[in-house]
Amino acid sequence: MSIQEAVSSCFSNYATFAGRAPRSEYWWFALFCCIVIGVLLGLSAAMDGSSIPLIVLGLFGLAVIVPSIAVTVRRLHDTDRSGWWYFIQLVPAIGGIWFFVLMVLGGTPGPNRFGG
Repeated sequence: MSIQEAVSSCFSNYATFAGRAPRSEYWWFALFCCIVIGVLLGLSAAMDGSSIPLIVLGLFGLAVIVPSIAVTVRRLHDTDRSGWWYFIQLVPAIGGIWFFVLMVLGGTPGPNRFGG
């Protein structure tokens, strides 16, 4: 899966929390978001702290929050875990590490309780 396919898949499944998302879809979308955020922050710094790129950054954040959560839940489904595992990140110290490991793990081969 290419970055273009992953980003278009995430936006076409904007609020779809059912089903599964492969590792590549999740990580390509995360990379896309990081690149856009980096470019906008770089523009803001290059423009001596201009607020225009920061406003665009805020709008971008609002535009990607729902598809980001949706692709994360579908990624958890791919590892045969409930979407409620999303909240493991709230556990101090270890939660973020545990969540990262869950995102890196391979999906279950073949169908699981969340789809095929």
